Parts: sequence; structure tokens; C-alpha cells
Amino acid sequence: MSNIYQGLLSEAKQILEKESLNKDEKLLAVCTLLHNEVKHYDWVGFYFAVPEERVLHLGPYSGPETDHTVIPYGKGICGQVAVSNETFLVEDVMAQDNYIACSMTVKSEIVVPLFVNGANIGQIDIDSNTINAFTADDQKFLEELNEEVAKLYN
Repeated sequence: MSNIYQGLLSEAKQILEKESLNKDEKLLAVCTLLHNEVKHYDWVGFYFAVPEERVLHLGPYSGPETDHTVIPYGKGICGQVAVSNETFLVEDVMAQDNYIACSMTVKSEIVVPLFVNGANIGQIDIDSNTINAFTADDQKFLEELNEEVAKLYN
């Protein structure tokens, strides 16, 4: 993982360990950090699972407002990750049949599931206005970040 992502991971850990912030404030601060510091992260947010309803609800995020505050399992990239339990990196959203357009400017997306005690409780979702924006480095960084976020729920 690049030095930039190592530094961001360290900063995110510091935010997540702040006792003066509640859970949502910590997540919002992490979203804002990533949105501000990684130029190809144009929207950063968390969605959380409501398994009994088979939907995801939007949590803290940083970036333009979205109408997608509730996403059914299986619908769009986020909904697919809720079912597959696997990271989904989309190089070109227009090439995806099951894509939910949040904005006409979004070109690529990465969604990484958030596991707590083996259960997928949600995900981090990042949109980019750049096609093919995400790399294996982004994926590794975000998976490690979610391991730290999961500690908030243990």
C-alpha cells in the first residue's frame, strides 16, 4: 500500500479512537478526510444493512447530496455487495447493467463490505468522476480501513 494510503489509514485510526466523538461523528470525519485528501474520491459514504428488511440505509457521507438513502439488497453496486459479501470495483459504471446512477458525473465506483464478527453490517461506497479511477491499492486501503471501522461495532 502506498505511503499516501498508509498516512490516511493512520489519520483515520486516530479519528476512530477519539473518545470525544460519537460513532456517526467519527464516520463522518473519516468520510470527509478521504473526500478531501484523495482527489479521485468524489463521494465517500457508509451504508448500513437492515437485514430483516433486506435494505441498506445511508449513513454518514461526504460529497454531493444523494437521493439514494435506501437501497434494496441486489440493486445497484451497493445492493450487490450486500448479497455477495465481496468488494466490487467498477471501472466504468456505464458498463454495468445493474448500476443506480447517483449522478451523471460518476464514472467509476468501489464498494467494500464492512464485517463485524463475520456478518456484513454495511459498506463503504466511493464514487469517482474519473473512469477507471480505482486500483488494487485503493481496495487494500479501504479493506484495511473497514477493519478499523468494524472495531466501533465490537
